[in-house]
Amino acid sequence: MRLVPELRAQGFSGSVQIVRRFLHTLKAARHTDQSLTVRFETPPGEQAQCDWAEVGRYLQPDGSTVRVYAFVMVLGYSRYLYVEFTRSMTIATLIRCHQNAFAFFGGWTRRILYDNMRQVVVGPERVNARFLDFSRHHGFEVRRCRPYRPRTKGKVERSVSYLRDSFLNGRTFSGLDDLNAQGRHWLGSVANIRIHGTTHARPCDRLLEETLTPCTGLNTYQVTHSTARTVGVEALVRFEKSDYSVPARWVGTRVTVDAGDNVIVIRAKDLIVAEHLVATGPGQRIESPAHVRERWARSVPTLVAPPPKGCHITFTEAVQVRPLAVYAESFRQAQDPEPVAGVAS
Repeated sequence: MRLVPELRAQGFSGSVQIVRRFLHTLKAARHTDQSLTVRFETPPGEQAQCDWAEVGRYLQPDGSTVRVYAFVMVLGYSRYLYVEFTRSMTIATLIRCHQNAFAFFGGWTRRILYDNMRQVVVGPERVNARFLDFSRHHGFEVRRCRPYRPRTKGKVERSVSYLRDSFLNGRTFSGLDDLNAQGRHWLGSVANIRIHGTTHARPCDRLLEETLTPCTGLNTYQVTHSTARTVGVEALVRFEKSDYSVPARWVGTRVTVDAGDNVIVIRAKDLIVAEHLVATGPGQRIESPAHVRERWARSVPTLVAPPPKGCHITFTEAVQVRPLAVYAESFRQAQDPEPVAGVAS
């Protein structure tokens, strides 16, 4: 209706239905262009694709909800698949999952394709400095897929859907460890030994043709996450929505928190002041009994009697105490002195 008056001003004499039919053909052509997908195959050892996926939110006995994520990596040539389930998507977790995937595959490809996940991409043509250091340590190239075009990493997108349909649906798990154990069994007994619909071969067989960079001979990349925090008035340090105790004497001090996969280390300069296991979920309070005892002891003031008023005199030399007979004898001699020898009285 908006276009018809403009067209009639240019000499168009048709009806609005004609304009609508013509616009429909343009929309159909645009939809075809947007949905068009060109399959891109890579040679052995050339590319892997990686993605995160939230697979559910699960209610805990204390009433809190825990999110569970799936890290998925697939080798482009063989379609050999690796899956790991986590409770977070931090950069440290991402690096650890990569290391586990490389060990599972026996190496890594020359390039790995990602979407715009914030753990990898921090801006246009910019890669997270810490993840870039990790990729350079292993010697693989970080590649980004086209924005808003998830089909450019369609191999891993399809793998995520396959994971949900073939493994997660209809199963029950007792915890994260059980989930990962069953997932590893599924990879070995189903996902990586099936006949793949595109390659018409088993991923485990084509894996033998992958020319991966081997894991042997390379020092392990140290996965830690360091950040600065100030110790609060309760002698607690907040890190990733949980609190960790330190000795009470460090209240108000600026400390460094080094977070590994399982352990939190809190340092004041070069001194380790506390070590704790990583909290299993947000909102937890992880405390050492010794820190709690010290906090209570220092929080109760010790009552000291005030000094007496007035001046205070202290004698550094003790006063000599003599018997009264000494003073009586001195007085007698003064009153009746003895005669001097040789002198008549």
